[in-house]
Amino acid sequence: MKKINVVGLLLLLVVFAPKATEADNSVSAFVQNSIFSNKIVMFSKSYCPYCLRAKHVFAELHEKPFVVELDLRDDGAQIMYVLLDLVGRRTVPQIFVNGKHVGGSDDLKAAVSSGQLQKLLGAS
Repeated sequence: MKKINVVGLLLLLVVFAPKATEADNSVSAFVQNSIFSNKIVMFSKSYCPYCLRAKHVFAELHEKPFVVELDLRDDGAQIMYVLLDLVGRRTVPQIFVNGKHVGGSDDLKAAVSSGQLQKLLGAS
């Protein structure tokens, strides 16, 4: 059996480890800015039925979310990874109200039923 040089292995891991790029940082900044600069933000895909359902919920409440259509953006996949880091999910929609993560379509429906969404909307 060959002995593995631990220091050499660690050096290789450090040298070849993926590094955050300026693009990654700007995508992360865009996501954070979107969340905290808008009353309602929805990360969506234009063809997604769950996203459409969430949009209808806000329309019925006469609220207009800031919608980021990930499938229509060149950086949509990168945004999905940022959302995965932020909320632990890669699904759409991902909805934020006054900087607080509400969740997806089912979570939005539950928040409306419980009155939680109205409380969040009133917090602006």
